[in-house]
Amino acid sequence: MEPAASIIAKFGGNAKVAEITGVHHSRVADWKRPKAVKGTGGTIPIKHINKLLAEAERQGIPLTAADFLPVEETA
Repeated sequence: MEPAASIIAKFGGNAKVAEITGVHHSRVADWKRPKAVKGTGGTIPIKHINKLLAEAERQGIPLTAADFLPVEETA
């Protein structure tokens, strides 16, 4: 689910994002799951955004705050 799936992919997967944010990789996986199955519906919790933006800048990964805005999924 977007935008979490795309952002996580930019960093190289759940394990890398978990390391950056200090959470378990299963929590990162939850960000890509629908809310109906106890995920976040594609949103990354706000408390992790600054860490991810700083790391993206450090690594030269193109990422902006706007990339974290939720998008409407189409069927």
